[in-house]
Amino acid sequence: MDTEILQTVRLLLRRPSLAGAGAILDRYAGDPMVTRYLSWPTHRSLADTHAFLAWSDAEWRKGPAGSYLVFSRKDNGLLGGTGLSFKSPTCAVTGYVLARDAWGQGYATESLLAMVDLARELGVKRLEAICHIDHRASAHVMEKCGFQLEEILRKHTEFPNLSPGQRSDVFSYARCF
Repeated sequence: MDTEILQTVRLLLRRPSLAGAGAILDRYAGDPMVTRYLSWPTHRSLADTHAFLAWSDAEWRKGPAGSYLVFSRKDNGLLGGTGLSFKSPTCAVTGYVLARDAWGQGYATESLLAMVDLARELGVKRLEAICHIDHRASAHVMEKCGFQLEEILRKHTEFPNLSPGQRSDVFSYARCF
């Protein structure tokens, strides 16, 4: 099964490549407001984005899927990113990030549902996701996509753009198939 390119009604999801580094930096990874509630630091340069792309390639070598860039099928504009990171052949972690001008249009839900469908097709039995307890919009998206809140993990994850060096509480969600 070719998993490097996926399509939804409005989105095209494809494996990141070095050619997209500048767009990733400009559209979302370099925006402090976009990256506020993410577990990775805001990209300050193309070197940071290249490091992400190297990590993405490593994830793709580990499993049948990895990171995806999310594009609009209407105009091929880059909207953000999503993906699957495999903890085992039957357990994966997912998440998403969107450029500010893509917020509030249902793209997060559509992207996450694409990852749910892909995980199911790949034989994943448990799909996990976390979000900062103050990021209610993200929690709402996960719940709309059928994820169940399992617990609040106390002082679990560092959000370097929010509170560097400190671990914050997160909602821990899962969807089982």
